[in-house]
Amino acid sequence: MAKARSHSAAGQMMGYLYQCELALLELARRSWEDITVEVRMELLDDIEFLHHETQDPLELLQSKYREAAGQLSETGKDFWRSVTSWIDSLKFSAGPSALPLPILRLVSTQVAKEGTFLRWLRSGPDRNVGLALARMEEVASDADGPDTTAEDRALFMALTSAQRQRLVTAMVVADGAPVMSDVDRSLAKELGITPSEHASAVLDEIKGWWYRMAVRLLERKDPAYKLASVKAEELLCRRDEALERYAGRSLPITETHRNLTEAEMAPYRNRLVVSQMQWIGLPDREIATHLRDYHYARAQRSEWIRSFKVTADGLDAYERDLHYEWESVFLRRTRRVDDGTDEATRQDIGQAVLDDTMEKVADKAARPGTSTAPWIGRGSVHDLCDRAEYVGSDRAMGWHPDHARLCKDHIEAADQ
Repeated sequence: MAKARSHSAAGQMMGYLYQCELALLELARRSWEDITVEVRMELLDDIEFLHHETQDPLELLQSKYREAAGQLSETGKDFWRSVTSWIDSLKFSAGPSALPLPILRLVSTQVAKEGTFLRWLRSGPDRNVGLALARMEEVASDADGPDTTAEDRALFMALTSAQRQRLVTAMVVADGAPVMSDVDRSLAKELGITPSEHASAVLDEIKGWWYRMAVRLLERKDPAYKLASVKAEELLCRRDEALERYAGRSLPITETHRNLTEAEMAPYRNRLVVSQMQWIGLPDREIATHLRDYHYARAQRSEWIRSFKVTADGLDAYERDLHYEWESVFLRRTRRVDDGTDEATRQDIGQAVLDDTMEKVADKAARPGTSTAPWIGRGSVHDLCDRAEYVGSDRAMGWHPDHARLCKDHIEAADQ
C-alpha cells in the first residue's frame, strides 16, 4: 500500500519563525556593544545589521534551522546556498572593491564536523581562513560533488582568486546555535531579564512587539506601513517599558522646572494654549504658571523620545489616558450648561474643568509601572489643548464649555 504524501509545511514554517526570533536575539546581543545598531530582514539577506549613520550593512546573516540534530555538511545546501546569496547580494560580478565587506555569518543549529573548512571558519583562536579557502576550493571543484549544490559551487569557482579570498575572509560560521525551544532562555539572558515571577510575561510582551515590527520590516507594498529597520535602542526601550510595568521606577527628569522668563513666554502669547485659558477668564499670572508646565513637559517628552526612554506609541497611549480623564470631568461639569447659561457662569465652569483635570492627571504615569512628575501630566494636557485644532475629536480638549466653537473661530481668524 502506497504511503500518503505529506503536505506539511511545519518545517518550513519553523524556519521562518526561527529567522524572526533569531533576528531579535542577535539584535539584543549586539546592543551590549552598540545601542545604535539597526536590523532589517529579507532585503540583501535573511537578516542584516546596519551602521546607523551610513546605513551600510555591517553584517549579512543567513539563518539555517534544522529540528533534527546533526552535522553541518561541507557539500550541503545550507552552506553553499548561503555563499550564492552573499555573492548575489554583494554583486561580485561587478569586480573587487576597495571597501571592506560586511561580516558574512551563517547561523546554523547543526554542528560543523572536526577537520572541515566549516570549523576553520568559526570565530575564535582556531579560525584559519587560508586552510578554509583551500579546502572550499577543493570541495567546490569536485566533479563528484552533489548535484544539489553544483551551480552554487560553480558560481564560487567562477570568482577570481582575489575575490574568493576576500569573500571567505568575511565569512563566519556560527554553528550549534540555540534551537527554537532554547531561544527564549538566550533572549532573556541577552536582555538582562533575570528569573522572576514576571519574567515570562515581560518576554512575551517584548516578543509580541517584535513580531509586529517584523511584519512591518517585511512589508514591501504599503509605504505608510513598512519599516526600514529597527534600532537596538528601541528594543531596549521596549524592554524597559515591559520591566517597569512591574518595577514602579521613575522616568528620568532632565528638565529644570522653573518660572519662564518674559522672553521664553513671548512666543506663546498668540498660541491656542493661551487662548484656551483666556476664554475662561484666567488671570495672566495663573496662565504663566500653566505655561511653565506646558513648556517643560513638551521639552521633557521630546527628550524621552529622543533618548528612547519612551516610544511614540507609548506617548500616544499616555495622551489617550489624559484625554479620558479630561472628558470625564468635562462631561460632568458641563452637563447643566444650556442656551440660557450666561458667559460668566460658563467661564466659572471652565475654570472648574481645568482645576479638576489638573488634579486628576497629576498622578498619571507617562509609562505604565513608573511614577511621573506632576507637571508632566498637567503640561501634556495643555499641549493637547494647544493642538486641539488638528489632533482630532478623539484627542482634542479645552476648558470652556464652548471650546470646540471657539477653537473653530480661532482657526478662521488666524487664516484671515
